[in-house]
Amino acid sequence: MRTRQRRRAGLPGRSRSADVEEAGRRFLLLGLLPLWVVPGLADWWMHRRTHIERTSGAKESMVHALMMTEAGVPVVVGLLARVNPLVLTTMGAAAVAHGATAVYDVWLATGEREIRPIEQHIHSFLEVLPLTALAFTACLHPDEVRATLRGGPDRQAWRLPPKERPLPAAYLGGLAAVIGAGVIIPYAEELRRCLRSRPTG
Repeated sequence: MRTRQRRRAGLPGRSRSADVEEAGRRFLLLGLLPLWVVPGLADWWMHRRTHIERTSGAKESMVHALMMTEAGVPVVVGLLARVNPLVLTTMGAAAVAHGATAVYDVWLATGEREIRPIEQHIHSFLEVLPLTALAFTACLHPDEVRATLRGGPDRQAWRLPPKERPLPAAYLGGLAAVIGAGVIIPYAEELRRCLRSRPTG
């Protein structure tokens, strides 16, 4: 219907593949990335509710900071740089590292504090979201995926050039504010609380 209207108006019609690509990009940028904060904030609340500062303490909180770094670096790279084999490889390696660290995190916390079923389900979301973001990014850039699988013979494939069409500053600023308020500030508070509660002497 919309394509027919565009043709009547003398505008080029959009193909179905272009519509699917645009829908995928919108879901990734406006759905997945902002909503990633929700399970992260819920997990922080579960840590607080089970008094992490008096149980596993700063050692577990530092592991949380490591996992946020493993998730955050590929997100920043994907938002600012042109997607190429280096970006896809970085995302894949970070997703694997994040999954391994998540296993260690649960192993570390299990003997120290109560991990309720709801927290385990929250962890499931947090573990699968990096892989979901990688999958959507790969679907949006099939040529770069093929180049990655071939080893990216072009030297430019292993550099981080800026996007040809940078994302709007308003979007990047809004996403940064959401991540700051929903992830960075709560987990910084958690680490500070754990460090202050750590026995001295």
